[in-house]
Amino acid sequence: MQVLSSLALVLKNIWTLSFLRDLLCEFVGTAIFLFTSLASVPLSDCHPDPLHVALAFGASVAVVSVCLGPATSGGGVHLNPAVTLALAAGLRVSPWRAILYVGAQLLGALCACALLMGMVPAPLRGHLGLNEVGLGVHPCQAFTVETAITFQLVVCVLATSRPTSAFHLLGPVVVGLSVILGNLVAIEYTGCGMNPARSFGPAVVTLKFQNHWVYWVGPCAGALLACLLHDLVLYPRWGSPGDWLAEFKELFPKDPLKQPTTLEHTVE
Repeated sequence: MQVLSSLALVLKNIWTLSFLRDLLCEFVGTAIFLFTSLASVPLSDCHPDPLHVALAFGASVAVVSVCLGPATSGGGVHLNPAVTLALAAGLRVSPWRAILYVGAQLLGALCACALLMGMVPAPLRGHLGLNEVGLGVHPCQAFTVETAITFQLVVCVLATSRPTSAFHLLGPVVVGLSVILGNLVAIEYTGCGMNPARSFGPAVVTLKFQNHWVYWVGPCAGALLACLLHDLVLYPRWGSPGDWLAEFKELFPKDPLKQPTTLEHTVE
């Protein structure tokens, strides 16, 4: 009942113009990011140059972050369910908002892939940028790769999102470089997911879901590990797990009229 009352309160108060703008930024941002990035894959040959693809993904993330980030209430867009999960685990975003952010991201991914499929001539589509485990790579090895590259990405996002960071203003550029790095490392092994929305869109449009779990479980595991490292070891925010639990419980007040004291903000 406590969770239900909290959910009722959130649903009553969440639909503000500011939050709707945040959702729109997640939807539009993810759609632009994936459309421009995946367009570099089907228009290439069967074995696209990894550097070519990596630069497209990294530049797209940086450009979208610079253009849409300032329009959000927290000064940044996520564009990635794994990043949203890390921010929710670190109590930077409430669970309810995180769920809606992820929904907007997945919808944006679907729209981008559907538009790309409609625009690109059939002979040039290839697999539409579908993530596939490399030849000879075991799914468990692919899981490890996805965990590792998402770990470094989320550590980068969290580190540059701190206002006291020397690289705070360069956040979009640094995160873009992190995306390039992840692609260069993982393309030959997994096609480089690093972002469940990026893997979800092409899989749904092409109806190919073989080993699709790798591109959800791996990035989510890497994101949670990065959050633990950043918030508990590198820049401790809580003295103990009990402190985190107490702050988490404030998101589900016993009195539905009592607003949580946790500040929410989004970061990219």
